[in-house]
Amino acid sequence: MIETRLKVRMSMHDAHYGGNLVDGARILNLFGDVATELIIRYDGDEGLFRAYSLVEFLAPVYAGDFIEVVGKIIKAGKTSRKMEFEAWKIISPAPEYGETAATLLEEPVLVSKATGTCVTPKHKQRIKHGL
Repeated sequence: MIETRLKVRMSMHDAHYGGNLVDGARILNLFGDVATELIIRYDGDEGLFRAYSLVEFLAPVYAGDFIEVVGKIIKAGKTSRKMEFEAWKIISPAPEYGETAATLLEEPVLVSKATGTCVTPKHKQRIKHGL
């Protein structure tokens, strides 16, 4: 179906805990941004995020990490759109080589995944799919 990607660098502003650890809510915020783009592409309207059915945090995220969020619509009903999300760490700081050094990870690290449902009321759907 429809898939979209978003790449973001976590900043010191995103760090919420000791050791510059980024809280999981920041990742959920990115999933929400991806969901909004998906629903606009599908319906021509932002719709509403209704619920998460699963959220897993699998690896830590720190200030300075580059995160790539991937989202896709996996099922569409008359008004609901079920989505899957993954957040991957693709670049990490490498302070052992200097204060501005970073490393492109050979293997991206899955840091979080989720499934959720967005809803676009029928009267707000501008793109028709014959559902």
